[in-house]
Amino acid sequence: MPAEDHVNGAGGAGELSPAALRLYAYAVERHAFAAPEATRELGARAAAAITELAAAHLLQRAPDGGPDRWTAVPPRAAAARALAPLALRVRETHDQMDRLRERLEALVPAYEAGTAQRDRTGSGGLEVVTDLGSLRALIAQLSAGCEAELLISQPGGGRPQEVLEDAIGRDESLLARGVRMRTIYQHTARYSRPTAAYVERVTALGAQVRTLGDGLPRMLVYDRSTGLMAVHDVPGAALVVREPNVVHFMVEVFERSWLTAEPFVTTVGPDQARSLSEELRREIVRMLAEGLEDKIIARRLGMSERTCQRHIAEIMRAVGAKSRFQAGYAVARAAAASGSAPPAPAPPAPAPLRTPGSAGPGGTAGTA
Repeated sequence: MPAEDHVNGAGGAGELSPAALRLYAYAVERHAFAAPEATRELGARAAAAITELAAAHLLQRAPDGGPDRWTAVPPRAAAARALAPLALRVRETHDQMDRLRERLEALVPAYEAGTAQRDRTGSGGLEVVTDLGSLRALIAQLSAGCEAELLISQPGGGRPQEVLEDAIGRDESLLARGVRMRTIYQHTARYSRPTAAYVERVTALGAQVRTLGDGLPRMLVYDRSTGLMAVHDVPGAALVVREPNVVHFMVEVFERSWLTAEPFVTTVGPDQARSLSEELRREIVRMLAEGLEDKIIARRLGMSERTCQRHIAEIMRAVGAKSRFQAGYAVARAAAASGSAPPAPAPPAPAPLRTPGSAGPGGTAGTA
């Protein structure tokens, strides 16, 4: 057995066999001893104990005796002998690391010159990432390097439990570093228990979360220098934006949405639930008047199509319409006659909305 393997295995003093421990104590008390002497003193196991101690560098041949005479080696000296090959390998590894670092750092001037040219020409400021694994790795990289601010605009209602669990550790790390994090969800996210629990956890660490009804783009902006936007009709893909003017536009869109958004209150009382339900119905009425399909309305409001259809049916009953198109026409004509926005028929009672979560770019929440 190699010396270093023996030290890592049975070579430590606490891992020596009882026979080897007795022999080592016997050897320490003597200047030198012969194998037959140890056998007479300790029994038949002395020969195996000599082999064990010699492999651990705790015994060596006596310099003034025959080939069968042994002397004890101090434990520290034995450790130095056993660890010497390991120390050599560590030094060699450090040398390899230094050489690799030097080779890669030699490319830094060329990289910086290339990126400077790319920024001047405006090319390379946009990149589409379609692989979900690559996108998640990019989000993790951007989150780890975020220093000051993260802006998150996340439509789609409540977030899936597994998505929130994937995001919470990353978001807590951001907040612990003092990064300012602001998130906008849709109103329907308030009825998702996992989402409310996540919001309660991150807001306790300093994050700010608000909600809107409609018109919410899916995007993230890191330190106002790099942005991610959803790619239309390509699930799990994202547009990576580094062009300063486009990133500035994304920030402006977020800030305008933030001004009109409402704080996310994790405990929704009856009055708040009624207010949110009425606002959702107003949005549905407006989209009905525009002639939008049920699935489009549901997607834009972050609710399931079944829930959306239930709201539409209640609106139709309220205005006495026999079809969704007739309902849209009726509320649009009423709005034109009154010169105001389409009214929202009052619901009989605020019903909790149960919405299935939909994953955003990279299938993540919080930082996606």
